[in-house]
Amino acid sequence: MSTVQPDAAAVESVGLSAKQARILRYLRENAAEKTYFKSRLIADELDLSAKEVGANMSAVVDAATEIDVEKWGYSSGTTWMVTL
Repeated sequence: MSTVQPDAAAVESVGLSAKQARILRYLRENAAEKTYFKSRLIADELDLSAKEVGANMSAVVDAATEIDVEKWGYSSGTTWMVTL
């Protein structure tokens, strides 16, 4: 029996790495409650560095179909605007 979740399989089909898939899943799960996400706060939640989040966001932005992800600002770290 496979333990792969359906959304993980769909993410793999668009060629995301495991880190990118985790970031995308985090944004999808939290976009209804929140609009702006700082890279360092995403990193804290996912046990990554802010640099890892930033390095992987371009692939996440390209793969996100059910949410819109846009680089929003740089003050005290990169902020991403996420909308449904």
